[in-house]
Amino acid sequence: MNALHTTVHHSAVFDHPEMGEHENIVFVQDRETGLNAIIAVHDTTLGPALGGCRVWPYKKPSEALTDALRLSRGMTYKNSLAGLDLGGGKAVIIADPRKDKTADMMQSFGRHVERLSGTYITAEDVGVSPEDMEAVARHTGHVRGTKATGLGDPSPYTALGVFEGIKASARHVFGGDDLEGRTVSVQGLGHVGHDIARRLHEAGAKLIVSDIHAPAVLRAIDAFGATAVDPAEAHMVEADIFVPCALGAGLNARTVPQIRAKIVAGAANNQLQTPADGIALKKRGILYAPDYAINAGGVISIALATPGGNDALVREKTLAIGDTLSVIFERAAKEETTPERVADAMAEERLANGRQG
Repeated sequence: MNALHTTVHHSAVFDHPEMGEHENIVFVQDRETGLNAIIAVHDTTLGPALGGCRVWPYKKPSEALTDALRLSRGMTYKNSLAGLDLGGGKAVIIADPRKDKTADMMQSFGRHVERLSGTYITAEDVGVSPEDMEAVARHTGHVRGTKATGLGDPSPYTALGVFEGIKASARHVFGGDDLEGRTVSVQGLGHVGHDIARRLHEAGAKLIVSDIHAPAVLRAIDAFGATAVDPAEAHMVEADIFVPCALGAGLNARTVPQIRAKIVAGAANNQLQTPADGIALKKRGILYAPDYAINAGGVISIALATPGGNDALVREKTLAIGDTLSVIFERAAKEETTPERVADAMAEERLANGRQG
């Protein structure tokens, strides 16, 4: 196997605006399988760095690095806030998941994860299927979300947690969590987005849906009687709740002024492009459910799953996401700050205690 596996010491990495306190960044290349990947380990204070593997056709390696750094830091905060004894990390593979990804590529990725000796634990993310994780698991035990490690596909638990978070957000803004007749715009209809849409439909919500993949949109129209819009317009529609479930940085200086919903509560990671965008949402009177708080169901299922399929503990912790968000919203209102700042503070408090311990 013609492969390169090295931690690159280069000013372009160390001076990167998202570098922060990252402990380790590994660049992986395997020409035989076409694998080009970046594994970022942000923080292992609370335990091994757990975070999914994303396959995406980044236009430039620098974009992949930015995504890996942002996502891995987000996982540190997500795992901390969820009360898990895990640090944060992330892997990105530069490839088109529909055209370039192969079982051999994923197996090669598994071999490189194994070389990190358990400091990084991988799992499913955008562009990766449960079958891909099974391929990874052939070469490393440092993988979650497989049949051997418990509950398989984590996306139903992510969706359950987001749905509970949407209800908590509705309670805070509308005074009750009944979603009957509420108009909800769901942007992104992958495994998680589709399941959130299903739960919203069953709760009586009127759905507006969008996705770059047309068959996913048609499936939601057929199943839920939803109305379709272009993904670029999903945040602009007249709705009570906007549920972003696609890629990150969708809440930015251009889009925030266009949002007409009272609540933004979705599964996408790193939704705010900058901290200023969270402040802009607050100024507009829009409640934002911090992404890593509301979408933690998947990582909870990965971290706490046990072989045999009993998900009682996972469901209990995932359902508690709504309670955590209620605490965040109340504290933010009391302290006259943004929910994401409160969520960060709560996660940082636990990390600080871990460092002292």
